[in-house]
Amino acid sequence: MRGPIEGVHPLVAPVFYCFEQVREDLAKYTGGLSREQVWHTFGRASVGFHIRHLGGSVERLSAYLAGRQLSEAQLEALKREWDADEDLSAILQKMNAQFAACEEQLRTLDPATLYDKRAVGRRALPTTVIGLIVHICEHTQRHLGQAITLAKLLHSGQ
Repeated sequence: MRGPIEGVHPLVAPVFYCFEQVREDLAKYTGGLSREQVWHTFGRASVGFHIRHLGGSVERLSAYLAGRQLSEAQLEALKREWDADEDLSAILQKMNAQFAACEEQLRTLDPATLYDKRAVGRRALPTTVIGLIVHICEHTQRHLGQAITLAKLLHSGQ
């Protein structure tokens, strides 16, 4: 409910709102976490994983959105999403850059292509441009929620 975004088609704008919410919520809930906390797993995925996955999945879905398959570099980055090798600031900075690249791509998207077919992954799962746009939003929100929940647990000392 943040209003129109100049130069962005209304059916594409939800991705921009989604990314804005992610940036705001991660700043609010992850602030003050130590490097150890960011990578604490609770026997599952860590806050660091979820943030790294947020950016990486957007980058990968953006490739499919453009009608490309994943590059070797993207496949290698996917394998390293669990690596506890960066601090919070570094993974947030990379995520923001990946979001910004997707936003730039979406600013130039021709609305006439929203129903164009796209294929995802090695199995070439069928979807459309608008299907990928929706998936970018829903997948991003899912991992944001998981990161927030973990961050709250960490802040509470659990």
